[in-house]
Amino acid sequence: MAEKFDAIVVGAGPSGNTAAYLMAKAGLKVLQIERGEYPGSKNVQGAILYADALEKVIPDFRDDAPLERHVIEQRVWVLDDNSFVGTHFRSEDYNKPPYNRYTIIRAQFDKWFSSKVREAGALLICETTVEELLMDGKRCIGVRCDRKGGEVHADVVVLADGVNSTLARKAGFHGELDAGNVALAVKEILFLPEEVIQQRFNIKEDEGVVIELMGTITEGMVGTGFLYTNKDSLTIGVGCMLSDFKANPKRTTPNALLEQLKRHPSIAPLLAGGEMKEYCAHLIPEGGFNAVPQVYGDGWLIVGDSGGFVNGVHREGSNLAMTTGQLAAQTVIEAKTTGVEMTAKTLRSYKQRLDESFVMKDLHKYRRMPQVMHASPQFFTAYPQLLTGAAKTMFTVDGVDKKTKERQIFGSFKSARQWRGLVGDAFKLWRAFR
Repeated sequence: MAEKFDAIVVGAGPSGNTAAYLMAKAGLKVLQIERGEYPGSKNVQGAILYADALEKVIPDFRDDAPLERHVIEQRVWVLDDNSFVGTHFRSEDYNKPPYNRYTIIRAQFDKWFSSKVREAGALLICETTVEELLMDGKRCIGVRCDRKGGEVHADVVVLADGVNSTLARKAGFHGELDAGNVALAVKEILFLPEEVIQQRFNIKEDEGVVIELMGTITEGMVGTGFLYTNKDSLTIGVGCMLSDFKANPKRTTPNALLEQLKRHPSIAPLLAGGEMKEYCAHLIPEGGFNAVPQVYGDGWLIVGDSGGFVNGVHREGSNLAMTTGQLAAQTVIEAKTTGVEMTAKTLRSYKQRLDESFVMKDLHKYRRMPQVMHASPQFFTAYPQLLTGAAKTMFTVDGVDKKTKERQIFGSFKSARQWRGLVGDAFKLWRAFR
C-alpha cells in the first residue's frame, strides 16, 4: 500500500515552501516534491523579495536569510533607441529597519527557505518529477512520480509547480496554456565589485536600486525589462508575451532582446566590466485576474505561478506566491483541526480567503490591463519615441523659441484622427488603472 501523508506539496518555490512550512509547523505530515537537483535550481525570478509577505510566515527571517540589498530607490525608465525619460522615487524611510524590499539570488534564497521547511518537519524529495495526479473519480488522492513505486497518497495535494506545469491540465482542472497570457523572460546575473555598484548607482553598503524598463526595447511587443542591484552583481533581464514572440515578423529571440538592451547607451555604462555568472529563461503568468483558473477542488489546491498569481502592473510575484501559499496552508490546517474531509466544499474557503486578500483585490483592479496592452502596441513604439523626442526638443538650446518648439512637438500629431487616438489611449489607460 502506498505511503499516506496529510499533504503533498509539488514544487519548492516561494509558494510551495510557504505552504509546506506552515503545514509542517502545525504538525501535519507533509511531503514536498521538487524536480530540480535542489530547491532553487529550477526556480527563476528577477528577483525581488517583499518583506511583508515573508514576515507573516517567518517573522525573524532577517536574522539568517541570504538577502542581497534592501531597496531604497525605485526608477522607471521609458526608452527609445538612444534615450530615456524616467522617474525616480528614493526615500530615506526605506533605509530604516525593518526594510520593506530586498534583492535576492533565488538559488541561495530557496535553499535557505527549504532548510526552514525541513526544520519544521516536512520531508523533501528532490530530483523527482510528479508525472500525474492520482484521481479517484473527481477527487485527487495523491501523486504518481517517476520513481519505482512512485505512488504516494495524501488527503490533499498543493500544486506549486509553476506556470508551465502540466499536472492541473492533465487532470482536467483547467485548459491548455494560452500563449497570450504568458510572458517569456530571460535574465543574466553579472558580477561586479561592490564598490563599483555603489558608485554607479549612488548607494551605500547594503542599499539597493531597482530600475523597471519599457519602451522600444521590446520592438513593439508587450513586455518590460529590469535592472536590479545585488551585493556584488547586477541582475538584468527582459521579457515579452509568448504570443508576441510567435507573431513577431522579425523572429526576434528573447536573448537578442537582452543583448540589445545591454548595449543601450543608457544601460551599457551601468554594466561595463560585468562578468556573467548566470543566464536563464522562464515563463511568467501575465494574464491577470481573468486568467486565474479554478484554484481548488476535491483534494487539491493551486498556489503561486501555477494559479497565475502575478501582478504584472506593479511587477509583484513573490509576495503573491507566498501569500497564496499561506492561505492554502491555513485552509488545510483548519480542515485537519476540525476533522473534516478535504472536499471541494471544505477547500472553497481557500478561494474565499484569496478574495478577501490583497492578491485578488489587486488583480481585479488591473483586470483590463492585459487586453489594453495587447491591443495597443503604440505604448511600446510611438509613445516612448514621442516622450523622448519631446524631452530632447525642449532641453536642446539652439536659438529656437520655446513656442516654436511646442508647435514642433504637437505637430508630430498631424491629423485629428491621431489626436483622437491619443485621447482614446489615455482613456483606456485611465479605465485600466481604476
